[in-house]
Amino acid sequence: MKSPVIAVAITLTAAILVAASLLIVTGMRKTSGTSTLNAPALQQRLRQAHLV
Repeated sequence: MKSPVIAVAITLTAAILVAASLLIVTGMRKTSGTSTLNAPALQQRLRQAHLV
């Protein structure tokens, strides 16, 4: 009975760690990297404008 409980606990902790890291990464990107996230869209707009 102990082994499935341990497996579930390990999977839960791993999922929590992954979710926390994803939240931290997305939060950092939103706060500091908005310009870098918007840069590709701006480049595409500039390329379309040059093509037209």
